[in-house]
Amino acid sequence: MTTTDRPSLPERTAAARLIVVIRGERADQYAPVLETLAGAGIRSVELTLSTPGTLDELPTLLERFGDRLDIGIGTVTDPDDLRLAAERGAHYIVTPITRADLLDAASDAGIAIVPGGLTPSELHAGWAAGAAAVKVFPSSIVGPGYLKDLRGPFPGIRVIPSGGVDLEAAAAWLRAGADAVSVGGPLLGDALKGGSLDDLADRAARFVGVTTRESGA
Repeated sequence: MTTTDRPSLPERTAAARLIVVIRGERADQYAPVLETLAGAGIRSVELTLSTPGTLDELPTLLERFGDRLDIGIGTVTDPDDLRLAAERGAHYIVTPITRADLLDAASDAGIAIVPGGLTPSELHAGWAAGAAAVKVFPSSIVGPGYLKDLRGPFPGIRVIPSGGVDLEAAAAWLRAGADAVSVGGPLLGDALKGGSLDDLADRAARFVGVTTRESGA
């Protein structure tokens, strides 16, 4: 795949520089959380296939929230699941691994994919195969300084850290040149377990505050 063939991240996701990863016990928990996040300024979410019923719920969620949120599908490890997510309208795909059959399936479907890896070999393999960006996972092991190391040999690589990214780390990764950050528990807190949605909105607004370009991050 050439650079011109590489599908880009959706415009809202690229502009927001923040992806909220939502991993719950059931897909019917998504809607009130998405409503709160959208109201707090979040523009991109990753719904994980480790939550039962995610692909079944996806068309309904896209109909309700698709004009306000980019909705990606994450924790994708099977090409058939990737193809089904694309058919049902997912805006992008995220996977914790770098595997050729997933990258090929995304290319065939014409959908942006963000494969995960930690080593330079894994991350370069995903980027060279046409990923929209690569996910450094788990990013807490390496820290923001890893970006400089990667961009020495791979100057054009687009990087999204994931795993253990709290508010302070999000700002640090973006200052170091990350294209976006992927955030789960530090933003969601207990919202999927009956926690306060008002508190969720406050946490989301704080993350939006450090990830918008106007913040200087």
